[in-house]
Amino acid sequence: MDTKQQILQILGLATRARMTITGEGMTINEVRSGNAKLVLVAEDASENTSKKLHDKCSYYKVDIETFGTRFEIGHAVGKEERVVMAITDKGFAKKLKSLFDENNRG
Repeated sequence: MDTKQQILQILGLATRARMTITGEGMTINEVRSGNAKLVLVAEDASENTSKKLHDKCSYYKVDIETFGTRFEIGHAVGKEERVVMAITDKGFAKKLKSLFDENNRG
């Protein structure tokens, strides 16, 4: 299984375990409150949305990754399209982070 599939699979697991928040407003709230361990922004997010989240995450020192399309992310979490998503669990965030590092290297 390639890294992208693994990442999508973990997003699905994290969602079923109720460890994810989707949507821009809710994600920003989680970042502010310190609950977000990792934020994902879809590759096809608007420039404005992407910039806003990158700024917030950098200010609050939260890891952020640009990954997949809104449809891939939505499909992984069993919803319609999703552009922004926060992982609120350290374990899932750590696993995803290592997959992203692997993905970015390879």
